[in-house]
Amino acid sequence: KSALFPYSLCFPHLPCPSHPFIPKLGCLEPPGCCGARGVGGFRGVVLVAGGLKPGHPQRVPRVCQGSPQPPWGHRILAQGTKAVAKGATIPVGLNFVKIHCQNEAVYQYHVTFSPEVECKTARFAMLKEQHTVIGDVMAFDGSILFLPIQIPKVSLKAQRSSNREEIFINIQMTKILEPSSDLCIPFYNVVFRRVMKILNLSLAGRHFFEPALATTLQKYRWVLHIWPGYAVSIRRKDGGLFLMVDAIHKIVRSESVLSMMQTIHSQSQRTFQEECTKQLVGSVVMTRYNNRTYRVDDIDWDKTPKDTFTLASGQEITFVEYYSKTHGITIRELDQPLLVHKPKEKQTPEGRVKMVLLVPELTFLTGLSDLRKNSRMLKVRACLSPQQHYQRLTSLLRRIRDTPDASRELQRWGLVLDTDIYRGHILPVERINLRHRSFLPAEELGWHREVTKEVPIAVISINSWLLIYPKRLQQLAKDLLASMRSSCGAMGMQVGQPLVQELRDDRIETYVRAIQSSLGSQDKVQLLLCIISGGRDDVYGAIKKLCCVQSPVPSQVINAQSLMGHPGKIRSVVQKVLLQINCKLGGQLWGVDIPLKQLMVVGMDIHHSKSPGMRSVIGFVASMNHILTKWYSRVVFQMPHQEIADSLRLCLSQALKRFYELNHSLPMKIVVYRDGVSDPQLDTVLKYEVPQLQKSFHTFQNYQPSLVVVVVQKQLSTNFYCLTGEEFVSPPLGTVIDHSVTSSGREDFFLLAHHCRQGCSVPTRYICMWNTANLSSEHLQRLTFKLCHLYWNWPGTVRVPAPCKYAHKLAFLVGQVLHHEPSAHLCEQLFFL
Repeated sequence: KSALFPYSLCFPHLPCPSHPFIPKLGCLEPPGCCGARGVGGFRGVVLVAGGLKPGHPQRVPRVCQGSPQPPWGHRILAQGTKAVAKGATIPVGLNFVKIHCQNEAVYQYHVTFSPEVECKTARFAMLKEQHTVIGDVMAFDGSILFLPIQIPKVSLKAQRSSNREEIFINIQMTKILEPSSDLCIPFYNVVFRRVMKILNLSLAGRHFFEPALATTLQKYRWVLHIWPGYAVSIRRKDGGLFLMVDAIHKIVRSESVLSMMQTIHSQSQRTFQEECTKQLVGSVVMTRYNNRTYRVDDIDWDKTPKDTFTLASGQEITFVEYYSKTHGITIRELDQPLLVHKPKEKQTPEGRVKMVLLVPELTFLTGLSDLRKNSRMLKVRACLSPQQHYQRLTSLLRRIRDTPDASRELQRWGLVLDTDIYRGHILPVERINLRHRSFLPAEELGWHREVTKEVPIAVISINSWLLIYPKRLQQLAKDLLASMRSSCGAMGMQVGQPLVQELRDDRIETYVRAIQSSLGSQDKVQLLLCIISGGRDDVYGAIKKLCCVQSPVPSQVINAQSLMGHPGKIRSVVQKVLLQINCKLGGQLWGVDIPLKQLMVVGMDIHHSKSPGMRSVIGFVASMNHILTKWYSRVVFQMPHQEIADSLRLCLSQALKRFYELNHSLPMKIVVYRDGVSDPQLDTVLKYEVPQLQKSFHTFQNYQPSLVVVVVQKQLSTNFYCLTGEEFVSPPLGTVIDHSVTSSGREDFFLLAHHCRQGCSVPTRYICMWNTANLSSEHLQRLTFKLCHLYWNWPGTVRVPAPCKYAHKLAFLVGQVLHHEPSAHLCEQLFFL
């Protein structure tokens, strides 16, 4: 099916303020270009399959006839040329504000000083004195000057303030930029930073906050302050320039780092330095005297505030004297060590200090690093509902509009903010297939009741298995076994009598010896089930290492606390455990309709350990049947914090061999979902990872399947909401936006696949990097939504496709617990759930 694109004729006699540099005769313009916003003229239509429908104007740049198109696998799209998707439409609000550029142009100049002026501040001051020539509106970085007006080449005179030396300033125009050009975005961001400062918002790190409106919590041994704020940035999208406004928060503790160190000292004097290093290194702290944030990289135990450092002027001064003179702060504790922050290379140009020393008494921890038990409640307090998010967004826009200085700052550069409502479409609800029944899920797309009362697609009975628990949990183990037997019948499972091993204590050595002895005495064990007391991560890790690496057998570890409570809670936990066990033994729970034939779906994710020197782990999971209910898994180790994957050729080759052994044929379409890649790394994935995947096809003669590579991005600042009655709520699941706010240079879309219980709905972004299968955007969206239904650890939809979720669980288990490659005997079982 051919794609239809939105265009309208642009007539020469009609003015077009949006595109002042391009002649009108014989061109195609976006709908509404010449008639939108009350200019007069043709408003435009949107072309969709099946005819013409009136629609909101979509502004896209001119498409020149005869321009060469890159090959499909590496296609760069012209701005605004994405096809309109089918399906039921829905108005969706986003936290993206359209920016209209009303100036005719932005003029770029090169500025030189003769004799040379080294100090950037002095350069700016000298140039600002020439306002009679260059005007009051400018953006200057020391050598490049941006102005909204055009001036001729000039040579101006100024004086150096220190010795009154005469300086010549030469200004020469180098470029005339379209106001919506990408080159204008950096200084537009500077303009909005000025606007936020005009509104009396405090800059902390990269974002702006309002400490005066902070919420104070006093339920802990220290006081927590939640600062409301905004993350503001300008971004180029398919529909032009947009201002992204995200309502955020920052948690700042009233307790200084010094107080925290004193508490650690009182609790563990012998290991004081080790505990401080463990708890502080890697955390983010704030200095309240200038609201700057720093990452703690080390602690210098040999330096104190009594030591000296050198100022830019060359003068040596102690930390005590510096803070007293500069900030009027008196440091009381003179023997405290200093925190070390090492800026990144891009933050330390030549001539600047490459290490920052901070006084613990004057720094405060941010975030929720050690508030594990209370972090969930705090996050809920800080989360904003769609209604609150919309109110915060409109409140900021209203403040900008009603503050004369702020609105004047934007008007100087011809920037006008507009709030459009965009139209998304809703993907059809997917049918869930069990062995004897198919059904459409409820509104929130959950089917827990159905999977615990119906027979799954494939069931594995438990006949030969081990049950190990400490002696003091004997009654709990009996209750667990009784509940498993009473619940398994409805799921079509059979649970036989286990071989019980009762331990005298719950030490690691006791568990390990008992497991080794039991596995060695049994011919074939299907499953090992262990009950541990409390959140014993050490015991859990020892059991998993033994069962996944040394003596491969599917294992299930249950925390005793999860089995304590009323009978209904225990029954619910046991039902989930039985479903997990069925998956780990090779069973299949549910599926969806997959119309594509000869298809393999691959999920990839990388886990980076927080421990220094620990290698990163790639999780690789591939489907082994046409309904996507059998999975094959591999892991690969690589250098610490290396994001781009190696050894993909080996992983995919092994998966294809196993696929052939099971199906007696090879897949002709391979769709790879690659999780955990940021925008700056997209081209590297295209140049480095895609060729590895293609080389794996050479393992087989005359085998050239089509390949689709999709990058999955979860860390977004994009929020969805829609209006129901008089209140803003989360849009329906399956909502897709694939135009206007998507990328102008790539094929991408936003999909909301999961139900969000707190806060605004944050979609997932999918970027199609390579596509030789000719899958349309609609087909790719449908397939992605289907895969979000297939994560068997949760009877509902999840935020990312199931193979990505499985790859994440696998990489996390190996990187966090095992630290070794799992046994090949488990590669076709979901042992990592």
